[in-house]
Amino acid sequence: MSKHTAAVIGSGFGGLALAIRLQSAGFQTTLFEARDKPGGRAYVYEDQGFTFDAGPTVVTDPDCLRELFALTGRKLEDYLELLPVKPFYRLCWEDGYTFDYYNDTEENNRQIQEKNPEDVDGYRRFLEYSEEVMREGYIKLGTTPFLNFTDMIKAAPQLVRLQAFRSVYSMVAKYIKDEQLRQAFTFHTLLVGGNPFNTSSIYTLIHSLEKRWGVSFPKGGTHALVRALVQLFEDLGGEIRLSTPVAEILTEGDRATGIRTEAGWQGEFDAVASNADVVFTYEKLLGRTTRGQQAARAMKRRSFSPSLFLIYFGVEGNYPDLQHHSILFGPRYKEHLKELYGGPNVSDDFSLYLHAPTVSDPDLAPAGCSTFYVLAPVPNLKKANVDWDEMAPEYCERILSYLEKHYMPDLKSRIITKRTFTPFDFRDELNAHQGSAFSMEPVLWQSAYFRTHNRDDKIRNLYFAGAGTHPGAGIPGVVGSGKATAGIMLEDFDHQYSDADVSAQFAKM
Repeated sequence: MSKHTAAVIGSGFGGLALAIRLQSAGFQTTLFEARDKPGGRAYVYEDQGFTFDAGPTVVTDPDCLRELFALTGRKLEDYLELLPVKPFYRLCWEDGYTFDYYNDTEENNRQIQEKNPEDVDGYRRFLEYSEEVMREGYIKLGTTPFLNFTDMIKAAPQLVRLQAFRSVYSMVAKYIKDEQLRQAFTFHTLLVGGNPFNTSSIYTLIHSLEKRWGVSFPKGGTHALVRALVQLFEDLGGEIRLSTPVAEILTEGDRATGIRTEAGWQGEFDAVASNADVVFTYEKLLGRTTRGQQAARAMKRRSFSPSLFLIYFGVEGNYPDLQHHSILFGPRYKEHLKELYGGPNVSDDFSLYLHAPTVSDPDLAPAGCSTFYVLAPVPNLKKANVDWDEMAPEYCERILSYLEKHYMPDLKSRIITKRTFTPFDFRDELNAHQGSAFSMEPVLWQSAYFRTHNRDDKIRNLYFAGAGTHPGAGIPGVVGSGKATAGIMLEDFDHQYSDADVSAQFAKM
């Protein structure tokens, strides 16, 4: 097997997926993580017996994860238990209307029938469209790297046929007439940083993704999934170095030669891949190079997703009326989204995502207690010039008061522990450009070929994985980026192994 070496910077899901694929194929791979725990945005906090997942909490395509274990004849289930979440989401509006979104078409139809009977047939036709989009946009193109414009030209006819130029909202509105149901079937893009009024209708595929594989939650929390992937990587012989921020990607001419850490350690590698923020990678890690400076300037002209304000809190007792995932719509939808993506201020009202993991896994809190986090999308630091150090306490209080008034009686008196994570923390802790939570906004002109390429155009052994490259944000997206990037790297280094070949190699070891 190969003795090629690779450095992967950043241990988010994209970096982990890439590192596992490389290590499985024979690269000796070292994973560098700046923070004290792996996972990137999928960090974890523990306090007074409460376990708080910091970031992603919705697993919608477990097969893309199982594939990482199957490369070497292993099973995800030997490392981790995935719990089904039912309903997928409870959707709530201020007028008291709720919609429980299940992987049960009959039950969904019953609720749609009660709300607006003529939308039952529209929902059926919408799901048919979503299924076709998933086949074309996710299964066929999701892990296909778009390195050349000709790749985009080849895909263009299908994208045009699927009306990718239309927004998610306009496509849903074509089938669904009731405004609250339109919101129910368009909010998903917000989970990957996209405005449903601007994001390509390709993202309607999320509905079929959920319908095919369901919504899952790892027992022990999302970070248990991170730990399982790290364990797999180490079982394969890979090395992970925590608390080791990288200061520079070293280059000679048009090649990356290795990395230098902030502590001064230098190492040579045949290939370097970054799962760090794409602007940070070019501006800071390649800041001494002409390529880094030019690419950073070009990237900064792009449109970036909003940021997030998060509150992690543990409470005494529980709220039996809450589901695992709740989407809490505010009084405005389109107007609020316009302010979220355009600024210049943080809106007075908000829509929220409330995560209640102890509904599925009570062990994430002490006995008789519950763990929560609530997430409010807010403009990124370019769109709204806000001093979050000053604003955070007041904004936190407003959100908790809102939850107490509408959904969680006596909340504030029952809180045992809480902490916040602001756009400043996205910028400073995660090196996220403009404090963006999802990297570049997933609009059509920043997708596929028009997104950061999985391999740099000038430095031929420098690669990217994660939300800023193709196909985009979300766990399936960044894990898919790891697959796309690994495929290019293996081809570049003359690895002609299929997945079956790799499994056979390991079976002989």
